[in-house]
Amino acid sequence: MKESIISLYQAKPDSYTEAEQNLYQDFLQALDEGRIRACEPNGSSWIVNQWVKMGILIGFRMGKLTAYPRGEGKLFFDKDTLPEKSFLLSHQVRIVPGGSSARAGAYVAPGVAVMPPAFINIGAWVDSGSLVDSHALVGSCAQIGKNVHLSAGAMIGGVLEPIGSRPVVIEDDVFVGGNTGIYEGIIVQSKAVIASGTILTASTPVYDAVRKEFLPRDPGGSFTIPAGAVLVPGSRQMKDNPGFHVYCPIIIKYRDAKTDKSVQLEMDLRSVVD
Repeated sequence: MKESIISLYQAKPDSYTEAEQNLYQDFLQALDEGRIRACEPNGSSWIVNQWVKMGILIGFRMGKLTAYPRGEGKLFFDKDTLPEKSFLLSHQVRIVPGGSSARAGAYVAPGVAVMPPAFINIGAWVDSGSLVDSHALVGSCAQIGKNVHLSAGAMIGGVLEPIGSRPVVIEDDVFVGGNTGIYEGIIVQSKAVIASGTILTASTPVYDAVRKEFLPRDPGGSFTIPAGAVLVPGSRQMKDNPGFHVYCPIIIKYRDAKTDKSVQLEMDLRSVVD
């Protein structure tokens, strides 16, 4: 499949044969079932599977705008190659009614809970035990690990192009607070805590107040938030205008028993309320 997808992506035909359309449908099903993924762990690092992103882009090229029914008297309009994901009870994904949606080609593992409204885009991977809370977004090809808490309003950015660009990766047991934004290939390593309102991008330096240094850029050209880091919104003084400050996320400590208790309390309260 990999070689066929690469060849078709590079060919850019004006029209697609039945065999090519069947190839894309097989690809989409494999993506939907989690048999392939856009980015995957390789030891302590992550590698981008460029051919998978090529396959997704083929779907955009191949598709034609069509009307999809969305409840009585309602329609939505998208490419006919990008339908909404269909969930079954056997998938064991908890989807609370109220407007959530996922595109086909997004892998959502058993044990995931989705609160309304939320959106999970094509190529995304959401692993078991994770919560996608209200008004949260999991963008194209973003990777969400096991037992991750994406709080209300959390925006996890997606990326399809450039082909080699790394998507956002949120590793296992991370807590992402409300109204956060994580974009541009940021990796958040396991058990980190991202406080409410924190914005992380490849162009915004992150200061580690514990180690008294700015985080270096990683080989992906972005930043990797260390395992167990507790990150909050902050600011730093401008060099040429010391009376002004610019935004700067700050690691204030590394996760300890007190932090674990606070995060667990949030999870326990959420399970009771939900």
